[in-house]
Amino acid sequence: MILSVRDLSVSFATDGGVVRAVEGVSFALDKGEILAIVGESGSGKSVTAQTILGLTRAPNATITGSVEFDGRELTTLGDDQLRDIRGKRIAMIFQDPMTSLNPVYRVGEQIVEMIRAHQKVSKREARISAIDMLRAVGIPNPDRRVDDYPHEFSGGMRQRVMIAMALALDPDVLIADEPTTALDVTVQAQILRLLERLNRERGLAVVLITHDLGVVAEIADRVAVMYAGQIVEDATLENLFYDPQHPYTWGLLGSLARLDQPRPVRLAQIAGSPPSLLHPPTGCRFAARCPHEFDKCAEPPPLHGDRCWLDPADKRRLRDVDGRIGLRKPVAS
Repeated sequence: MILSVRDLSVSFATDGGVVRAVEGVSFALDKGEILAIVGESGSGKSVTAQTILGLTRAPNATITGSVEFDGRELTTLGDDQLRDIRGKRIAMIFQDPMTSLNPVYRVGEQIVEMIRAHQKVSKREARISAIDMLRAVGIPNPDRRVDDYPHEFSGGMRQRVMIAMALALDPDVLIADEPTTALDVTVQAQILRLLERLNRERGLAVVLITHDLGVVAEIADRVAVMYAGQIVEDATLENLFYDPQHPYTWGLLGSLARLDQPRPVRLAQIAGSPPSLLHPPTGCRFAARCPHEFDKCAEPPPLHGDRCWLDPADKRRLRDVDGRIGLRKPVAS
């Protein structure tokens, strides 16, 4: 195990009250594994990822729980100690490469600066490394493009630059926060193939944050589904798609267009809105939107694979009423 997050909670004091952005999140990541964290906007995915790297530390933030990396507790490290880990051991790709790259510096200069912040090498050596990384992520003519500015790259190529920067120091863990959100499906597929290849060739452990279950199906080994600041289901990729347990997961899967079924008049949707994290429900946080709510839902459910009080047999019966939820395992020939 390379990364372990246990009972992580993050809250922020605001003028309107305390926002409980993340509550009781736990997961583990092994070397060479791809863990996808999925959920709608505001569910706490990005806050969880940024807290791992200490990027949510602020006077108004309260952080509890444990983040252990390679046997070392990160939540108690000072800023200088964390800087030695950021980029070098744990790297992160942020959502929008255009806002992550400095528009007034050439991309090569930005990669060189990052390399020299962690390694005692000359500018020439760092530049050679930068060119090699641009070549490794599939940017054509890297010897020339290393001197281009961010605006001279397409969206997909800028994302490749960010991946090159993140991998330049050969980290153990890569956190990719919505790396394909702003890309068209063709470029998205290229980026996913690139991440998959780097994971396979380098044994890179990846935390992939996304709201796109299609992306998850492409490359993930395990999936953690987040809702209203909590993980509501933690499953292998196969179990999530073939045997989903939590009603929120059913809603996510049910909203997907299916090629193996008649075209619906309109896609299914989850009724209602997520609860305010200023005043989250004391029981199941999905209860107000769940068509299967019952008395027990007033109590907070623990996470045992999923956070739902329904009996497993009842889950399967209720889920199978709607044939759109979950895939059907192919019959062996």
